[in-house]
Amino acid sequence: MKNYYSSTEWKALKSLIDNEKGKGKELVFTNGCFDILHPGHLALLDFAKKQKGFFILGLNSDDSVRRLKGAGRPINTAKIRGQNLLDTGLIDAVVVYEEDTPQEITDILEPSVLIKGGDYHFETIVGAPEVKSRGGKVLVFPTVPGHSTTKIIESESKKIETNQL
Repeated sequence: MKNYYSSTEWKALKSLIDNEKGKGKELVFTNGCFDILHPGHLALLDFAKKQKGFFILGLNSDDSVRRLKGAGRPINTAKIRGQNLLDTGLIDAVVVYEEDTPQEITDILEPSVLIKGGDYHFETIVGAPEVKSRGGKVLVFPTVPGHSTTKIIESESKKIETNQL
């Protein structure tokens, strides 16, 4: 089974999801940049996998990450980020999207369970109202303290600046 889908392959992914839904599985969805995979990400992915559905991760494209996070990001390309995520064994498929939010992809895929990290709340989760209106669940996973890609990058940059590597 194919498990990495570019932004031009959404229809093929939709077909796979429809097949899984036909087997009685719910679609579980989360999204983000996942630039440097860290323990906070892994805890979120493990939580999502435990929802016992077909787990899709929406991954911001390189251009989208650049627009959201600024120059110098992403550290890793979408292909590398996607493969690292798939290598965890926690995700059934990764789908890349070019937009700054996953609204279009969640509208197309129609997840039953939408999950975001603890720095979000219902009102700021893209797609949450639509999932709720379909009778689905929107879950917020608590942030794992001390783990943030941005903080990791800032910390490493300071070490380089002060020759503390």
